[in-house]
Amino acid sequence: MKVKLGAWALACAMGMAAVPAVWAQSARAADYIVAVVNSEPITNAELLAEVARVERSLRQQKQAVPAPAELRKQVLERLINERAQLQLARETGIRIDAALVEQAEQAVARQSGVDVAELHKRLASEGLDVSAFRERLRNQQLLERLYEREVGSRNRVSEQDIDQYLQEMQAKNNDPLTMDINLAQILVALPEKASAEQAAALFAQAQKLRERIRQGESFEALVQQVSAADRSNGGQLGLRRGDRYPGLFVQATKDLPIGGVSEVVRSGAGFHILKVVERRAPEKLTRSVVQTHARHILLRTGPELTQAQAIERLAAVKKRIASGATSFAAAAREMSQDGSAAQGGDLGWANPGMFVPEFEEVMNKLDDLEISAPLVSRFGVHLLQVIERRKVDLNPRELRELARMELRESRYEKAFESWAQEVRGRAFVEYREAPQ
Repeated sequence: MKVKLGAWALACAMGMAAVPAVWAQSARAADYIVAVVNSEPITNAELLAEVARVERSLRQQKQAVPAPAELRKQVLERLINERAQLQLARETGIRIDAALVEQAEQAVARQSGVDVAELHKRLASEGLDVSAFRERLRNQQLLERLYEREVGSRNRVSEQDIDQYLQEMQAKNNDPLTMDINLAQILVALPEKASAEQAAALFAQAQKLRERIRQGESFEALVQQVSAADRSNGGQLGLRRGDRYPGLFVQATKDLPIGGVSEVVRSGAGFHILKVVERRAPEKLTRSVVQTHARHILLRTGPELTQAQAIERLAAVKKRIASGATSFAAAAREMSQDGSAAQGGDLGWANPGMFVPEFEEVMNKLDDLEISAPLVSRFGVHLLQVIERRKVDLNPRELRELARMELRESRYEKAFESWAQEVRGRAFVEYREAPQ
């Protein structure tokens, strides 16, 4: 199950304390009701605490902090909106059980680089009550569920929307790697063990040829006279997708018109002068992704195995694999507590976004055949190895799902703002002044 934490909960947790002691003392000494939302009060103490947290978070992110009066006003409005939304969530029967709160708490601890016990110690040392912290996580989960239900129902994408979106993408498609390109070349060959002086002389020769073309000489005639590559058909390499050409060829010609000639391009074979003979947009829209083939060993933590013990055990396994005492697959079959254990921990080919973020983030940083340090996810502790990667085109069904996701993401903010304004409009809000 994927646990989502909004910026509000994460910022609170990562900052550890909701408010420094001096702020807390000030809040208690000057506490009064600043607003009432459907008969539920927001106190000055709550507002001061949230203002302090937001200010600290902005400074940590090196963002501009509004003037005190403006910051207080913005934070109060956000608290009012959240209070009205939380009330709606509870009224409509949304409930968050203790297990989900625990998962959220573990996620915050992971992002803080500590375990839950250490997180609690840090919270206590900063004067933040653990039960209050957990209640904030519960509230954030309530809001996430509410957003999924209320905003998600408004943010629908029809099949016609997808068709139109794909047509627009096709019309705008100018990715040189997906276009069909035919290039012709003149090659000035470079001997395998050429000296720097020889290379410089051959480059100068290629530059002179490029200048002759610029002055009007026929590219095709020069192909027949001097090219060290195949001279048939005017040196043309044939119509093929851009990703089937050397990357340096595509880079050198991507901005050229039909008939345009590149500057001199150096490769291992020598010096090339390239001409764009033909360029066609693909008949069907294509999008490619990099798939990852990985395997892992998973140890689930609990009363019988702490997180620290699992990390220590997997670190020892990593050393055994590195020494050749065992293989990754054998260790996975022996000890992994995942359904992939029988396959040596093999997870198969995975598209981006298939795994939980904390797992995928580590996976994406590994080189092929590299083994990670023990990593903690919401499922337990893993040892992860990337076997290989490949770039593949999405099939039509996958392409439509990608379009659906991109459309939903692009429309979400507008749908959310409209819904939030409606919730606020239905709420009774009374502002109160500080007592004299």
